[in-house]
Amino acid sequence: MMTEIMETLAMLSVLVFVIGSMFSMGLSLKMKQIIEPLRNARLVILALVANFILVPAIAYIVTLVIPLDESVRIGLILLSTAAGAPFLPKLAEAAKGNLAFSVGLMVLLMVVTIIYLPIVLPLLLGGVEVNPWDIARSLIVMMLIPLAIGLFINTRYSEAAAKMQPTFGQASNIALLALAVLGLVLNFSSMIGLVGSLGILAGIIFIVISLVVGYLLGGSDGGIKSVMGLGTAQRNISAALVVAGQNFGADVITYLMVIAVIGLVILMPAAGELGKRMAKESGS
Repeated sequence: MMTEIMETLAMLSVLVFVIGSMFSMGLSLKMKQIIEPLRNARLVILALVANFILVPAIAYIVTLVIPLDESVRIGLILLSTAAGAPFLPKLAEAAKGNLAFSVGLMVLLMVVTIIYLPIVLPLLLGGVEVNPWDIARSLIVMMLIPLAIGLFINTRYSEAAAKMQPTFGQASNIALLALAVLGLVLNFSSMIGLVGSLGILAGIIFIVISLVVGYLLGGSDGGIKSVMGLGTAQRNISAALVVAGQNFGADVITYLMVIAVIGLVILMPAAGELGKRMAKESGS
């Protein structure tokens, strides 16, 4: 009974966080701010290469080097093909990175994931059928529509947007904290079980290498580099869970949830450290 209540609260926390943070971002940004960083063709190409060529390659190599259970192997490769995480703007905020670029990059990666994942995943795993519309529908409803509504309100009613934004920003922060705590409690036994299977080690190696690769490809601007690194390491759990629910068993879903928690545990402190570095650079 208690587990069911916590699972329900975790699902609500995901909804409040994703929808609240997207709406909050829309209320604080103009469309021009989001599109402007994406006009840098070199940066866009590097982001696409990092997320859709290098990250799947990293996952594939990790599964070759480390002996993993089949469910862990599937989960890791599935995760590597899903980019455009809703957590990215929050991580960018903590890293004092370029917030507009984080939203633009997130939307770009989400849209490409909808096209890319159904084509590439069957090639990497074999025998997997993926419905693009099921992935697209959840991402559109939970992420793109709240962002678009926020952008519209900010364009037409900027004073109202300025008053509303802190409330939704705070709600998404509280939901993120609740999600992290609930995720640790609900998945603690699964995490312990995965230690012996090397699944957690594989996930940590995958996340850290992806972070470094993205950061190195980010160029010379610290605000862009941090967003590129975090955006490459933070995968789109929402899209991965949609696919796992349609094609795989509970073991793959559990692994994805565990890696989602581990990703937050690694990337939130990493974002904080990048933010301190940015603060020192801007202060010097």
